[in-house]
Amino acid sequence: MSIDKRTFQIDNQWNIIHLPKQPNGFAVMIIGDCSHYVDEHTSLWKQNTERANLIQSLKNQGYTIFYSNLYGRHWGSPKAVILAKRLYHYVMKHEILNPNIHLIAEGMGSLVALQLMEDMQKNIRSALFINPCIDLQHHFNHERQNRLFFKRLIREIITAYDTEEDIELLIHNLPQTNHLTATTPVQIWHAARGVAFNFKDHSRPYEKRRQELAAPISLSIHVPEATFNPARAFQEYFKNHEKVL
Repeated sequence: MSIDKRTFQIDNQWNIIHLPKQPNGFAVMIIGDCSHYVDEHTSLWKQNTERANLIQSLKNQGYTIFYSNLYGRHWGSPKAVILAKRLYHYVMKHEILNPNIHLIAEGMGSLVALQLMEDMQKNIRSALFINPCIDLQHHFNHERQNRLFFKRLIREIITAYDTEEDIELLIHNLPQTNHLTATTPVQIWHAARGVAFNFKDHSRPYEKRRQELAAPISLSIHVPEATFNPARAFQEYFKNHEKVL
């Protein structure tokens, strides 16, 4: 019987690799949003029908897919970035794959993806962002309007960044969008409404920064009523960035 997935731990965090029956040699790292989780047996990307269908579709095309619990609500913390890098090196050591991978990042996960693109640019083939959080400082200031959510966000960031530092100072010192320099091809799908991170506050400024860098960027704004087949769109996008091995 063929094994279609493997679970393992790095730094007490569960990780999953989904293995295709007929590998095409390319890998996709998924970095999930706030609700993302991975445990010993399953993950959000197995339990959620839409996400599970996307993984199955990518596997059918031969993609090896991997992701980590990444300390839960990590908010792009340095230790989450380090664990993502460790996961990448683990997968490259244990699977026969092209070393240049694709990224799929959703919401908060985009903060880690952006840092991976900065630190590992030569190994990131392309990146897909879904309703991304690009600017944590802006999100932090936006959440001030809701005291309940804001208190929770402060607790989550203090835990994620493992810091006793003044939270306002920590947020103030975070790198800004205009400091990003990676030119990895990026495609963004952002819902027009009904998501935690508004495209005008996150995706639009990032699109502007990419244009300043003359870096490949495509931003699609989707209304809820529109029919959208992410699996087909993602596969086409990945194939376009596999011409150079």
